[in-house]
Amino acid sequence: MDTIFAPATARGRSGLAVIRVSGPEARFAGLALCATLPEPRVAGLRRLSWGGDVLDEALVLVFEKGASFTGEDVVEFQVHGGPAVVAAVMSALSAQSGLRLAEAGEFTRRAMENGVLDLAQVEGLADLIDAETEAQRRQAVRVLAGDIGERVEVWRRSLLRAAALLEATIDFADEDVPVDVTPEVLALIDGLLGELRKQAAGVAAAERIRDGFEVAIVGRPNVGKSTLLNRMAGREAAITSEIAGTTRDVIEVRMDIGGLAVTFLDTAGLRDTDDALERTGIERALARADGADLRLFLVEADEDVLFLTPRSDDVIVLGKSDRARRATDGLAVSGLTGDGVSEVLAKVGEILQGRVGSAGALVRTRHRVAVSEAIVALEQVRREVVGQGARVEIAADGLRRAIRALDALVGRVDVEDLLGEIFASFCIGK
Repeated sequence: MDTIFAPATARGRSGLAVIRVSGPEARFAGLALCATLPEPRVAGLRRLSWGGDVLDEALVLVFEKGASFTGEDVVEFQVHGGPAVVAAVMSALSAQSGLRLAEAGEFTRRAMENGVLDLAQVEGLADLIDAETEAQRRQAVRVLAGDIGERVEVWRRSLLRAAALLEATIDFADEDVPVDVTPEVLALIDGLLGELRKQAAGVAAAERIRDGFEVAIVGRPNVGKSTLLNRMAGREAAITSEIAGTTRDVIEVRMDIGGLAVTFLDTAGLRDTDDALERTGIERALARADGADLRLFLVEADEDVLFLTPRSDDVIVLGKSDRARRATDGLAVSGLTGDGVSEVLAKVGEILQGRVGSAGALVRTRHRVAVSEAIVALEQVRREVVGQGARVEIAADGLRRAIRALDALVGRVDVEDLLGEIFASFCIGK
């Protein structure tokens, strides 16, 4: 296997930059730049030189094969973060025989191939790198820590036990099996089916944590939608005007609400119009509002909501509360003064937090598909076991299919076609 190298930190000026080398020639590459290497897992200050030139004073770390991120020999250089320093060290490494620049995600792919991470943990690492909010970070850390793999191992043991019991009835088909295995097999299958169905149902909520929610602000023209969006964003994200119909396209602002990623959508004012351009904007507004996770209806006093019927947990807010002629016992907000904005955001956060409460261990559509395949196989197994003239061979094959589906969940089988797509999302150096 080639020895690869790459910066593990982002480009640009910084206090420090980390350059990682992994593979069988990693130690030789390190010794080519400094006279001695420190003991494994002990940082040592070394002068890096190449071709008679001093490149930098750096902290050097060595990780032995089997005790590193990739599972290979790894040497890391913590150099000063100036672009010229990084370029000089990279040039010295590229000049060495047997070394090459790493591809995107190649360090992580080697970690998976060497058994340091399973595929679900790789996905958790990708999510952790992309995490913008506390909820995303917590979910990604849990997946990276191996939560899915641990659950799969428990599920797999239950399936193997059930398979062993059924195989015993096949092996002793011509003899009397001393114990009826059906009750134990059914108990194992039923317990596992309940857990798998629960996990599959929780994927949608976990995906919303990772990808974020969309909240559409809808209402009549000039009700204060753009002003409210600007107030929430703390900047002029949308053009505001006294002229009705100013907003033609959907304006998006992404925010962190109670640890959840939320994108607020400022949409065109909803009304009947003969203006073709405004009508197109209204059609887009209706489409985005229909697909949004939550709608925030901004209304004026005594106004009926037009065009859209609020869903059960949509939020209806009295807009321009600074001008309202009467008090309201519901939510009221003024984008101009900021009054009520914190209460509206708190209400939105409360509703969305309630939706993510059902999130389970599985966090991606791929996970749900794999578990769904296992559920289908187990349902067939159950029918075969309880049916008249039970076909034990078919039931045993169904258990093997369920095991294979769960193995695919953590990357043991049938995932080669996914790897290119997954690792392409990683930066070079990770």
